[in-house]
Amino acid sequence: MHALIFAAGLGERMRPLTDHTPKPLLPVGGKPLIVWHLEKLAALGVRNVVINTSWLAGEFPRALGDGSRWGLTLSYSYEGPTALETGGGMLHALGLLGMEPFIALNGDIWTDFDFTHLPAQPAGDAHLVLVDNPAHNPQGDFHLDPRGSVLSQVAPKLTFAGIGVYRPRLLDRWRECIGDAAGADASPPRFKLAPLLREAMVRNQVSGVHHSGLWTDVGTPSRLAELDHQLSQP
Repeated sequence: MHALIFAAGLGERMRPLTDHTPKPLLPVGGKPLIVWHLEKLAALGVRNVVINTSWLAGEFPRALGDGSRWGLTLSYSYEGPTALETGGGMLHALGLLGMEPFIALNGDIWTDFDFTHLPAQPAGDAHLVLVDNPAHNPQGDFHLDPRGSVLSQVAPKLTFAGIGVYRPRLLDRWRECIGDAAGADASPPRFKLAPLLREAMVRNQVSGVHHSGLWTDVGTPSRLAELDHQLSQP
């Protein structure tokens, strides 16, 4: 199985920390945030990982190399000076990911979720990990019903953890899903993944699981400091 790590964002809310270091490379618990992902993916048996890049793109190969120190092969999907959002970034990286289901992770999260619980072959187009709503997202994103289906228009909602398994076919109808939204006509196109997921939910093509353990969206310097303190405890 291949994996994609989203790492192209500007990290604007993390400045000045991200003026010279991309957010996924910021140290937490003694190592760059993205390395926690690489170690877990390697332990799962993933061997090929694609990292999408834009802001300070050259810092990633300098810090991570070719991935051999973790038993991985790293590829870098450079999106140009403007990041392509999650959907556009995933579409842009498909040539490196192949045609089988792949894991995709936000590069700016930390979690103790056990990646072995991710299905190698999701029943539908996508399988998402959901977590309890943090203070910065109290309304949540999606509903998880008792059968394990993820729905968009039903309450109560949980928060999408930024961890999922996707079939490439999820992107087949990207143009129809986003219409003439800003970025759709760019080359390469720039668009969010959420509209595609919501459309797949209408077709009952998205499953999910609720992770009740530790999870942090490292979106601000204070959250980074809090997580670093937590992980540095003996």
